[in-house]
Amino acid sequence: MKGETMIKANLLHLSYNMWADRVVTERWADHITAQPQLRFDEALWNDLLKRMVSAGLNMVVVDLGDGVRYESHPEIAVQGAWTRRKLRAEVRKLREMGLEPIPKLNFSTAHDTWLGPYSRMVSTDAYYGVCKDLIAEVIDLFDKPRFFHVGMDEETPGHQKHYLYLLVRQYDLWWHDFLFLVEQLEKAGVRAWIWSDYVWNHPEEFFKRMPKSVLQSNWYYGKDFSDDINYVRAYRDLEEHGYDQVPTGSNWSCVENTQGTVDWCRKVIAPERFKGYLQTVWKPTIEGERQRHEQAIDLAGRALASVD
Repeated sequence: MKGETMIKANLLHLSYNMWADRVVTERWADHITAQPQLRFDEALWNDLLKRMVSAGLNMVVVDLGDGVRYESHPEIAVQGAWTRRKLRAEVRKLREMGLEPIPKLNFSTAHDTWLGPYSRMVSTDAYYGVCKDLIAEVIDLFDKPRFFHVGMDEETPGHQKHYLYLLVRQYDLWWHDFLFLVEQLEKAGVRAWIWSDYVWNHPEEFFKRMPKSVLQSNWYYGKDFSDDINYVRAYRDLEEHGYDQVPTGSNWSCVENTQGTVDWCRKVIAPERFKGYLQTVWKPTIEGERQRHEQAIDLAGRALASVD
């Protein structure tokens, strides 16, 4: 990391329409199931940003989804979505606070409910047009960010077994669509960033076809770190193949994961490829989840305090 600033990032959701298109259980009804209105508390957002600065974090990955009324495709916006002007103002505010704003749109078919009708037009000319339009518009709204997170995780039948509409791209089609997204970003001078879990089940194909230019975020949320665990071993495998990484942890399952992820990855990833750490909560940015959000930020701040 010599000469570079270590990424110390936290993921926050503007939109939370990224999982099921039906109620799976009553316990998850409000969180997992897509909703027609924005689930977002601006007061909490502002408090969390201040807490991130105090904790020493320096980047916010903002999951936008259908939480913005895009000029190119206003039809996908939910009720209460931010205007373009509002988003620009927030991006400017983040930079003034010392927090680098990075956009995220998850194009995995397991997490693209936010695309509205286009989530059922995947791999068609109309779909490619919408993806191209949204990527270009978001790059402009974020004033050409360094990175753009495109998700692409969990696109498997198992992850969609409760969905009303199950869709999984495989083989060359998955790669065609993923590389289409990368092409849109690289033409604009922006680096693509993805979740790396495709490597868990397709390692040979992944290492043959994944461009080294794509920033990798493998993720694992447990507390046991061993090469015997496929999800953990992926950090070492990505390192051995020379990929830049921003390992990702969470307080989703346990509080030990954040420190464990940082410690493990500092051991198995060369400093020049260990670009930073991304904390995730996987909770909407709403007042009822304040405690989980604050805990996640504090855990990340403590784990990264001595990392540079």
